[in-house]
Amino acid sequence: MESPITLSGHLIGLLKEYMKDLVEQAVQEGSANERFGFTPPAYGHDDAISDLLALLDDRSESEGLEVGLPDYLLHAMWAICHEGASYINDRVWLETNLSSQPMGKVRIREITYRALIDLIEMRYCKKIGS
Repeated sequence: MESPITLSGHLIGLLKEYMKDLVEQAVQEGSANERFGFTPPAYGHDDAISDLLALLDDRSESEGLEVGLPDYLLHAMWAICHEGASYINDRVWLETNLSSQPMGKVRIREITYRALIDLIEMRYCKKIGS
């Protein structure tokens, strides 16, 4: 079944940049926590999705028109994340259980966002010529 939500290449590119920013933020937080001896709290893919949606809300208000963010994007992303929750959950579960790498905030964000982009490109990407 075709979804009524479609995202352009421009929007997917912006989403990838925002996701990259969130991963970098997690790297910096991890370094600070390590330096000061803090143990980070548990972090899951649902936290990564919430962080992305919060960032989208913030960026929509601060730079939305300047970078071409439509006002419906936050709602569309919420719907995409909701519809794809089991797909994202399964991908994150599989990759975290197959990996020998530690699963901190950085890795969880990387895996979650990769799964989300794959989902968007499979189901919600505006096809050229359509």
